Amino acid sequence: MNGEDEKLFDVPTEAVEDRSTKSPAELIRPEVSTWALARPAAQLNLFTGKPELVRVEVPEPPQDAAEIRVDEGVRLVKDEESSQIILSGYGLFLSKKSERLLVKKGKEVIYQFPLFRITDVVLMSHGISLSADLVDELCQRGIRLSFLDSRGQPYAMLTSPHLTATVQARRHQLLAFQDRRGLDFAKAVVIGKIRNQERLLRYFGKYIKQIDGPRFEELGDLAGSLRGQAHAAAKVEGSCVDECRGTLMGLEGTAGRLYWDGVRLILDEKAEFFGRQHQGASDAVNSMLNYGYGILYAQVWGAVLNAGLEPFAGFLHVDRPGKPSLVLDLVEEFRQPVVDRVVLSHVNLGSAVRLEEGMLDVESRRAVAERVLERLATAERYSGKKYQVRSIIQMQARRLASFLQGGSSYKSFAFKW
Repeated sequence: MNGEDEKLFDVPTEAVEDRSTKSPAELIRPEVSTWALARPAAQLNLFTGKPELVRVEVPEPPQDAAEIRVDEGVRLVKDEESSQIILSGYGLFLSKKSERLLVKKGKEVIYQFPLFRITDVVLMSHGISLSADLVDELCQRGIRLSFLDSRGQPYAMLTSPHLTATVQARRHQLLAFQDRRGLDFAKAVVIGKIRNQERLLRYFGKYIKQIDGPRFEELGDLAGSLRGQAHAAAKVEGSCVDECRGTLMGLEGTAGRLYWDGVRLILDEKAEFFGRQHQGASDAVNSMLNYGYGILYAQVWGAVLNAGLEPFAGFLHVDRPGKPSLVLDLVEEFRQPVVDRVVLSHVNLGSAVRLEEGMLDVESRRAVAERVLERLATAERYSGKKYQVRSIIQMQARRLASFLQGGSSYKSFAFKW
């Protein structure tokens, strides 16, 4: 063992002085010598009869959640319990072999992963094909397969029809539209969204306070006005949601104007942002928001289906053909903690964002997707315990189904700032 190897470890002086009295066996086997517990791993050299250092690679401790880039078009968001596979890029082929999902590029298998650890498979570009056997296996295991376009909007989702076979929840959902249950849920949606808007302004305000006092004060005034809008929404009364939808939407609209004024203050001069644009956004901030919301929609849509609810029968948002109004209702309370927070942080940190023909380029879409997915895997406090945001979305959908069937009142999710 040379001098360089000695420097890799902090060995007590007493141990070094006593080294000559130790036999090779004592140096290697902890049960023979307590001093060996302080030594690095070693093995006996059969030619010299002396112990030699064995270099041991110690892996980093597991994190709560991690995003791993496996290949140019394959990413994995994983934690100790589950994993989400995200795929993009032409020429990929997905199939199954035994109990594993395989990803091929040409004839080469570039990735494989056990199916029992996967919760979602997300395809984020065209040019990806998959086998019917894999679709069958994903459906049997309850693994959602989501298809997103270049803006991050879900245009298709494959899931087993048996996962939504609980008709009782849907019966109550449709009946709730005519009574107080629908109104109570719609109020909870509006109150939860406004409170999260207020909290996000205060979250970024605590950093602005250190560098710009007047801007911090202005942001605080806007947050206070938002709190007033939430209190006003809590006082809305009626017998069904149809009676009060206009009032609730008016309060939500006023809160939205206050909130986006706050967002402009947070961004300051770091990015061009004149206000919220839903369709045809031409600036980077709105493009990132729209792309991130698309990813969030897919998560919420899957949660709604898994809870046995009808995604097209909402309460706050009106019914329209092709409009998943219940998904849009449930999305509201997660916009700020999942997407807005990520986008504002991305811009404030000076991360590059590029547009091509009015849309985010490939690298920018990838960066936003990774950050949103990482945020979904982040733990937040919920009902006294910590859960991943992705799991909280699932639990909120189940809580709604329980409430509509006569369970305890529905409370929207509010993140801690």
